[in-house]
Amino acid sequence: MIPNRALNRFVWLTATATLFLICSGGMVTSKGVGLAVPDWPSTFGYNMFLFPFSQWVGGIFFEHTHRLIASAVGLLTVILALWLWRTDPRRWMRALGWIALGVVVFQGVLGGLRVTMLKDEIGIFHACLAQAFLGLLVFIGLATSRFWESAGASAVSADPRGVARRQTDALRTAHATAPLSWTAPLSVWLPIAITLSIFAQLALGATMRHQHRDLAILDFPLAYGRVIPDVSADSLVTVNRWREARALSEVTAAQIWLQMAHRFGALVIAAGVIGYWFWLRGEPDSNARLKILSTWWVIFLVTQITLGAWTIWSNKAADIATAHVAVGATMLTIGIALSACVARFGSVQATAFRPQEARQPEEAHAL
Repeated sequence: MIPNRALNRFVWLTATATLFLICSGGMVTSKGVGLAVPDWPSTFGYNMFLFPFSQWVGGIFFEHTHRLIASAVGLLTVILALWLWRTDPRRWMRALGWIALGVVVFQGVLGGLRVTMLKDEIGIFHACLAQAFLGLLVFIGLATSRFWESAGASAVSADPRGVARRQTDALRTAHATAPLSWTAPLSVWLPIAITLSIFAQLALGATMRHQHRDLAILDFPLAYGRVIPDVSADSLVTVNRWREARALSEVTAAQIWLQMAHRFGALVIAAGVIGYWFWLRGEPDSNARLKILSTWWVIFLVTQITLGAWTIWSNKAADIATAHVAVGATMLTIGIALSACVARFGSVQATAFRPQEARQPEEAHAL
């Protein structure tokens, strides 16, 4: 299949708009203005698209623009689904287009129900589904790219006897029926496990943002002066008196442990991302694209940890917290890109068909 460059660029445009939408949603939540517009799908009784610009003030501005950006993403997704259906010969890709459309419609309904039903649980699921939708778009972007179809082409062209071509075709055929198995090597499962951990971490962050007005812990790297905070009844009374004196909302032991779980999750992810980076550089056959992606993973990891600490020190300043959400979403997309590559090709080594290895069977036969 010849990749459609225009379609691929449109997918990445849609993914970028979705990331912008996630940032907009993060700003709405961080500023606590999710209910600045109390009705849905209308806006103070107006058609959403006819709401007077003069009334876009305060929290209304952030909530209303979030709805408009969501509408734009919905329109882009409709176009994407139709484009895939008309031009992509792969049945599974056409199915992904319709799945993306179904997800974005469901996401819009969830956003409306969050306003009308006043349920934090809906807001948490709404935030998690947005991250999953972005990941789906990133996968579609990879699957419609030139790289997806041309991996190994350089080795094939360098092998006039056609051995590499036959190996490439055999590998693609095998992965068409069983792209991933439980017996796959650690090189395949490690980036997938890290990516799933990042998604779980984003879910924890969404829960923290939706369940509590202020941060449950306001010091870092310690927690109320301790490595492991004291959440006994007497300690909570003291903590809440201290918070009340500073006009902060009360906290419970569960809310403190939720933030501690978020911190411990960050340590696990950091160990995984950095370990994977070192592992790739210790493998002489590792693919250059994977090395580049893993380097960006580390860069965004350092940025994310810095923003996380800054979010705590600033008591969840809206712009810092939103940047924290955006970088977390970006780390998820990098993980999905790495996972998709290694799942498709089986291992790091399988993505780099070396001419000398491709010739080994015939050389052995000649001997």
